[in-house]
Amino acid sequence: MEELSDKSQVKLDLKALVGMIIGIVSIAGVWFTLTAEISQLQLDVVRMHDAVELNEEFRIKWPRGEMGALPDDAKQDLKIEYLQKEVEQLKEVVKELEIENAKK
Repeated sequence: MEELSDKSQVKLDLKALVGMIIGIVSIAGVWFTLTAEISQLQLDVVRMHDAVELNEEFRIKWPRGEMGALPDDAKQDLKIEYLQKEVEQLKEVVKELEIENAKK
């Protein structure tokens, strides 16, 4: 049996050498592809987490009016206020008519 030294020779078929190189390059390609996909998925999770937090904040603050109101909401509020005043006036008229009818 021969001992290994710096002068030892390795005989390797060219096909085997090319096969090993192709195999190593393929494994490296798969490794980098998987690493890139994992990084992208981690970034997607961070983005989704931020979106969920913003949605949670919106869900709580919007009904309270802490995040502003839509222009349509402002118009609707004005209409409701106007109608409330009109209803109050009509109630007064009804009371006056009831009083007049009671006197008769």
